[in-house]
Amino acid sequence: MRHHSNKRKFGREKNQRNALMSSLARNLIRDNRIKTTTMKAKELRPMVEKLITKAKIATIVSRRLIISRIHAVAETKKLIETIAPRYVNRKGGYTRIIRLPNRDLDGSPMSLIEFV
Repeated sequence: MRHHSNKRKFGREKNQRNALMSSLARNLIRDNRIKTTTMKAKELRPMVEKLITKAKIATIVSRRLIISRIHAVAETKKLIETIAPRYVNRKGGYTRIIRLPNRDLDGSPMSLIEFV
């Protein structure tokens, strides 16, 4: 039974799924907006918002935790120094998902995820 198991699998094993999510998070932090499928964007949103909440603290412990989650030092530096200070007075809701037309190739629903 799948009680309390609400993670999307994306047809991948755990390691591949974690690599996908960290790669999407790195790209979002680097580019401030990315175009991806709606399900991936919905799965990415809580992860990125938790990282921003940790980055607002800006201690060495939070920096190491963010590096361990996204595996990138440059994006961690950008997150802590430029992105997190914008949301100091905000308690949550740092990202927005905008629906786009379906992809022509396979009809997959697409979305744009960006920082508010």
